[in-house]
Amino acid sequence: MRLQVSCAALVAALATFAAGSASAQDVDIAFNAAVTSDYVFRGYSQTDEDPALQAGVDLTSGSWYAGAWASNVDFGDDTDAEIDVYGGFRTEAGGFALDFGVVGYGYVNEPSSADYGYVELKAAASRAIGPVTAGVVLYYSPDFFGADGEAFYTEANAAFSPAPGWTVSGAVGKQVLDINADYTTWNAGVAWAFTDNLVADVRYHDTDVDGPLSDDRIVGTLKVLF
Repeated sequence: MRLQVSCAALVAALATFAAGSASAQDVDIAFNAAVTSDYVFRGYSQTDEDPALQAGVDLTSGSWYAGAWASNVDFGDDTDAEIDVYGGFRTEAGGFALDFGVVGYGYVNEPSSADYGYVELKAAASRAIGPVTAGVVLYYSPDFFGADGEAFYTEANAAFSPAPGWTVSGAVGKQVLDINADYTTWNAGVAWAFTDNLVADVRYHDTDVDGPLSDDRIVGTLKVLF
């Protein structure tokens, strides 16, 4: 199994963080698992329009958090799975929720010449007004996926809870690349929480790129939290 070295280093750093936090205060641990009809990331199918099984773990200690998440992928080569690790700090200021973090994307059995793995820095802000929460987020990578180097992704998003258990949400994002063409992506969907631990989501995805993996699609996801 081959995994991007930078992501492995990030895993070690997050494990050190979790151990240090545990010595200072309790660490809350939560797990999640999901099945989805298509793993779509920023408007593009990562599974060649096939279903995906996904799972993750989140650790929280005060305002600090860390976690890992995995999914099968299909890029038409030997790559089997994506494994992400992340960590960051959440706080509040002036009525806004702020989130500053880092995400490492690693790929199992990627071809040696593919250069898929990368790291992104994240800065996000959101504000809740009644049943509506709106936010913006910026991701920056100095060495992005594949042939691209420096890259930025900016997104505006909003969520509305019209009734207990129901959430209507959507987002519009812009991916800026230094080699491949920039593009815009958007999504909108409805989620229903059957219980505190079981959530179903139906979502429409599209981009301004004409292609089999980036065309409009409807994706259904069932997620379990435990």
